[in-house]
Amino acid sequence: MMDAQMLGGALQGFGCDKDMLISVLTQRCNAQRLVIAEAYQSMYGRDLIGDLKEKLSDHFKDVMVGLMYPPPSYDAHELWHAMKGAGTEENCLIDILASRTKGEIFQMQEAYYLQYSSNLQEDIYSETSGHFRDSLVNLVQGTREEGYTDPAMAAQDAMVLWEACQRKTGEHKTMLQMILCNKSYQQLWLVFQEFQNVSGQDIVDAINDCYDGYFQELLVAIVLCVRDKPAYFAYRLHSAIHDFGFHNKTLIRILIARSEIDLMTIRKRYKERYGKSLFHDIRNFASGHYEKALLAICAGDAEDY
Repeated sequence: MMDAQMLGGALQGFGCDKDMLISVLTQRCNAQRLVIAEAYQSMYGRDLIGDLKEKLSDHFKDVMVGLMYPPPSYDAHELWHAMKGAGTEENCLIDILASRTKGEIFQMQEAYYLQYSSNLQEDIYSETSGHFRDSLVNLVQGTREEGYTDPAMAAQDAMVLWEACQRKTGEHKTMLQMILCNKSYQQLWLVFQEFQNVSGQDIVDAINDCYDGYFQELLVAIVLCVRDKPAYFAYRLHSAIHDFGFHNKTLIRILIARSEIDLMTIRKRYKERYGKSLFHDIRNFASGHYEKALLAICAGDAEDY
């Protein structure tokens, strides 16, 4: 009730106390924010998300509104907007679908239907094409095995992958997709080791040599997530900041979506891999209340200042 009251005060009148919004919303966990939104509704008879959308603008609005969604709803929201704008934002589809667990995918599908009265699988089917589309649909079906390993099968799968990288026919692309989208993470670890033994090449290098476009990007994302998911997100954040001239949507999406899952580890991987902290890079590229909000979510270590 106290937080709801603080937010109510911050959102009243012509101005808007953005510092207050940041200090309340970024310092509460998602479950707490949902309770605050309920208290706000009963106190003011208004929807907190609606008020944030009305009072705020630009990327700062995207951060504050994004924080208010439960994780499956946030994924659903991001996927919907990635497909419904002018042109499809393929990298958003890749980031989300290559990295989510079976349970997360089912919850996301449900949230997508509740929020947009639309079927996620059908929307992906109509907005994408080719083997990229087939692989995304396969991931959305949530058919990945969990915890299962079979060393003999791993050797066989590695041979299939190697052949798929040599031959590159439609049929081989489908085999590649079937293995990468359906086998358990533990099994894929074994398959990638076997692949290295059989081919003398790392699976990522082989995929990059043999395929291109979004199909290749999706397959590589799956491999990187199997190996080390926080390292994958550290790489995506670094690309968003340095290679794409600060791609705000990607940055916001990853920070919010991973904030209560593995953001601490992502920050650690970022620093190990790139020498500078994520906190430092955001400070250098963002500004104003948008920067303050991102840094509050990122929660920099003392030595990062």
